[in-house]
Amino acid sequence: MAEIVVAAQDRTETGKNVNRRLRTKGLIPGVVYGARKEPIPVAVSPKEIASILRSATGENTLFDLDLGGKRRRVILKEFQLEPVKGQLLHADFYEVALDKAIEVKVHVELQGTPVGVKLQGGIVDFVTRELTIECLPTDIPEKIVVDIAALELGKHIRVSEIQVPPKVQIVTDAELVIVHVVAPRAEEAAAAPEVAAAEEAGAAEPELIKKGKTAAEGEPVAETKGEKGEKKEKK
Repeated sequence: MAEIVVAAQDRTETGKNVNRRLRTKGLIPGVVYGARKEPIPVAVSPKEIASILRSATGENTLFDLDLGGKRRRVILKEFQLEPVKGQLLHADFYEVALDKAIEVKVHVELQGTPVGVKLQGGIVDFVTRELTIECLPTDIPEKIVVDIAALELGKHIRVSEIQVPPKVQIVTDAELVIVHVVAPRAEEAAAAPEVAAAEEAGAAEPELIKKGKTAAEGEPVAETKGEKGEKKEKK
């Protein structure tokens, strides 16, 4: 894999106004942390960080942060997204030592179609979608694949049952359920005809829909009767 280098600038000022000015320049604020080191405020390109997040290794990607000609091997520790458009607003980086183990979270990927689904009519309930592991920075797997092809109805797979690379240690509770195959809930199956009937009834009452629309447009609303028969007047 090609070496990834992200340019970073020192930040001597902090605060909301400073951060807004940074973003108008096409940068976002960030902080570099490290074991027994003082945090360093930096500014980086959100496009470069977004490109790393979209890669196969995602937020667990190892890369170099070039700060004034000095490179620091880092990993994304945390990042903040704008809630509406999903744009990057802030990023924290953790400087790693290649010979020291770190804890990271890795996504779980299910592989195969369970017997309990194909032959027994069950459905897959994916409970735990990521695991916390410990390993050297260079040994972080892209994902942890769990084969569920042999999983029968009513059976489950726990953390203790999955296989990981020999240099990786799982920190997540061994008794935690990763996935199981369950029977469809009876109430969901029974509710299906009721939902269809309700939709048909709704389609047969266009006047109610029209009244709601009229009210939204500010036109007079017809009086309606309360539960006990009294008339409610528009105030």
